[in-house]
Amino acid sequence: MSTLTQNSSETDLTQPWQVPPLAVGVLVGFAAAKLLVHLLTGGRYGYFRDELYFLDAARHLDWGFVDFAPLVAVYAKVGLLLGGSLHAIRLIPALAGAGLVALSVHIAQQLGGGRFAQGLAGLAVLVSPGFLVMDNILSMNAVEPLFWMGAVVVLIRIVRTGNSRLWLWFGVLTGLGLENKHSTAFFGFAIVVALLLTGHRREFRKPWIWLGGAVAFLIFLPNLIWQVRHNFATLEDLENVRRMGKNIVLGPVDFVLQQVQMLHPVLFPVWLAGLISFLWNRRTRILGWTFVAFFLTMFALHAKNYYLLPVYPLLLAGGAAAIERWLDSRAATRQKLWPRAAIVAVIVPAALVVDVFMLPILPPEKYIKNSAFLHLSRMQTEVHHKSSWPQIFADQFGWEELVAEVAKIYHALPPEERLQTAIYASNYGEAGAIDLFGPRYGLPPAVCAHQSYYFWGPPDFTGGTYIVLQRRR
Repeated sequence: MSTLTQNSSETDLTQPWQVPPLAVGVLVGFAAAKLLVHLLTGGRYGYFRDELYFLDAARHLDWGFVDFAPLVAVYAKVGLLLGGSLHAIRLIPALAGAGLVALSVHIAQQLGGGRFAQGLAGLAVLVSPGFLVMDNILSMNAVEPLFWMGAVVVLIRIVRTGNSRLWLWFGVLTGLGLENKHSTAFFGFAIVVALLLTGHRREFRKPWIWLGGAVAFLIFLPNLIWQVRHNFATLEDLENVRRMGKNIVLGPVDFVLQQVQMLHPVLFPVWLAGLISFLWNRRTRILGWTFVAFFLTMFALHAKNYYLLPVYPLLLAGGAAAIERWLDSRAATRQKLWPRAAIVAVIVPAALVVDVFMLPILPPEKYIKNSAFLHLSRMQTEVHHKSSWPQIFADQFGWEELVAEVAKIYHALPPEERLQTAIYASNYGEAGAIDLFGPRYGLPPAVCAHQSYYFWGPPDFTGGTYIVLQRRR
């Protein structure tokens, strides 16, 4: 049995523990299943509102944008180079999701989990509703867990082996994570808190953690320079969101319940076991405190429910390892297949009942009719979303129809007036739709002042006539 499960002492913190072999077949099998799921379903609905925005960002590559970090524009650029279709732009999130499953299997192994624990970790991430939703559209949210869990692997190896030089790799991954999404700063903060609360605070007496921080800062520096040159536009945007009350603020009970629902209630015992096992053992307590610090920070900041999603693969992997150890410690279940099979038999059908509604599989009318009993529409994150189905799906419809309607108005104008006509979009979704679908209808690029469009400026036009979309007085 791994020394991870032995009685913790101060000397344990400096002694390496052994890990079982990596179940390569398990890793490849679950990762391939994850990839296949998203390749088969990624093109069934339409472009998500934010995807249209990211595609325009790819046409204006820069070191920063008003409301997101720069790497997602690079992902969108790759999608454009592959043709710009739904399947092309969603290849990256699909690959990221498969990579996350593989990393979760690896984390379970690094925590002392054998073949069953590694398989349970891969299965849990594969069927978790939150990850199915996030990995099916192009966004920074699909890639974010890769950077975080990659950093976790490095952290575990530092704890396991005592090799402090690995903080340099931690800095690389968190620096790239910051360029992907700024919330990585809160993840880093949580790890700092966890270090200070455990015996691993000794790392601050060594140079490597500080050098790792310097590496992260240097990687993030281009975006920071962009922020300075644009008067910290992202901070201004966040303040505007807070002032306008755009996002739903959850109380403590609802916040916890939505975490359980987002990951699926059947997986709650798994990640709860992971959290308890981390906090129970001095060797891994740093991992438990990382989650606790991050959870409390996100709640205090009134974060959206899915902001915590990237940290859960760690708990799922830890829970899988803890469950395996518990089964191995009991004579009645040691070396027996049926308890492990029973756990899988409970998780898989329970997950499938919900997961069919997490992917764009059903026609819209059937989705709305059949999902009422799951109360999926209650998982709102924004105040003004009033659709009868989740915003992640509702915002994938109507864009090309909108552009076609604008095209009718545009081409109904006299030719001489048409040459002087601009199309004014009131938000980035409308602007992105005009810019993506407009060329096939012979439309000019959109004029928009929303978010990063403000800095990109209007295209060339004489300004004689405007077609205005949903402009409020």
